[in-house]
Amino acid sequence: MESRGTEYRNIFDRVIAETLSQAVRIIAANPALVIPATVILHHQRKAAAVRKKHEQDGLLVPPVMIVSITSRCNLACAGCYMAGRKEMHVAEMTPETLTSIVDQAAGFGVSVIVIAGGEPLVRKDEILRIAHAHPAILFPVFTNGLLIDAEIAGAIAHCRNIVPIISFEGFRQDTDTRRGSGVYDRLLATCALLETRDIFFGCSLTTTQANFAHVTDEAFIRRMLEAGARVFTFVEYVPMEPETENLVLTHEQKKMLQAVMSAFNEKFPALFIGFPGDEDAYGGCLAAGRGFVHISPSGDLEPCPAAPVSDANLAAVPLREALRSRVLSRIRDEHGLLTESHGGCALRANREWVRELLRLH
Repeated sequence: MESRGTEYRNIFDRVIAETLSQAVRIIAANPALVIPATVILHHQRKAAAVRKKHEQDGLLVPPVMIVSITSRCNLACAGCYMAGRKEMHVAEMTPETLTSIVDQAAGFGVSVIVIAGGEPLVRKDEILRIAHAHPAILFPVFTNGLLIDAEIAGAIAHCRNIVPIISFEGFRQDTDTRRGSGVYDRLLATCALLETRDIFFGCSLTTTQANFAHVTDEAFIRRMLEAGARVFTFVEYVPMEPETENLVLTHEQKKMLQAVMSAFNEKFPALFIGFPGDEDAYGGCLAAGRGFVHISPSGDLEPCPAAPVSDANLAAVPLREALRSRVLSRIRDEHGLLTESHGGCALRANREWVRELLRLH
């Protein structure tokens, strides 16, 4: 069934290439950023061809891999997806396992490796090592920003394929309410630190019914642009904790968000990206390898961060074998069943079905 209807992958490849091309245009006046960005863009095109070759051989390689390298964090934000997974004490992948996974992914043509947590910068040395080893791969690092000091900023400035994505919730009140008193001002100081070193960085906005109007307001966008942000990632809230369903975007807000991002991409010198994005354009959910996969802190290969089920651990099996996972394959085959629902994530809303797949396989 995976051989049918593959045009969405071509669309996704084009979106990645166009996004990187737009990033090059945004930073055109800064040679220190343009040169590494051009290398990454050139590699993305080659990587797409590598993935296509593997697909013809029966191996589906996603262009994006999300790697949560730790469940540890220096904050305790309300509604945190990692806390909602109830995995606060799992053993983390060893540095050797993490290095091996990234090396294998690079060989298979993965274009973007998103580093997440917990707070990923608690393992900063490992992030820097794998990014230095693979300068043609883009490594967005989703961080709460509070561990970035002058030393870390200096190291990132010498590793231009790392893009810090700092978590905001909107202006001071929204950010401090969810993340802690004083966090907003500390994050603005972090932004200033990154900007003085000509680091290309952005902000991650967990988008809810409560803050939707604030994070999509032009006043907020302009404030973040003044702070130096050049990437805005709108992450739709998924209710990982009970009794938080009221925070999920309404259907109307989801549609409005797509229109707002499109308009902002035309109007402002920045990239505006949604996750999971406009799934209708791709024929449904991009999880389980259709567009991306997730690797848990312990090395489990999972459909996505909100669906913590796995039948393959990358500390025990090679990536090639894990990508052939029967659970992932089954989800891809039946992705049409995973229509958008009130709950922010179709896989999360159908988690009992996903768990049953794991039990069967």
